[in-house]
Amino acid sequence: MKPWLTENPAGVRLTLHVQPGARKSEVAGEHGEALKIRLAAPPVEGKANAALLLWLADYLAVPRRSVSLLSGERNRHKIVAISGLSGSAVLARLLPATASSADDDR
Repeated sequence: MKPWLTENPAGVRLTLHVQPGARKSEVAGEHGEALKIRLAAPPVEGKANAALLLWLADYLAVPRRSVSLLSGERNRHKIVAISGLSGSAVLARLLPATASSADDDR
């Protein structure tokens, strides 16, 4: 499992490094012990946080209420909880090339 992904009984916890103000919202790969997300929303008055949670819910195909910000409200380093998904499902959706190559190694 990746260092930025922690499984628990309710779902998973993601450690993210968020770069607001990007051209488009996308997963940008790993950034140290975090997963880097480029976010199109500006870092103004919580707009980037709201956009991040909405984008993650859409990207992971879960209801918006399943995604919550645990810490990092005013920081690029954020911890987000995703309920209702396993760690392997989140990994496969966030990094599909990595997940499929990991399966090939088995």
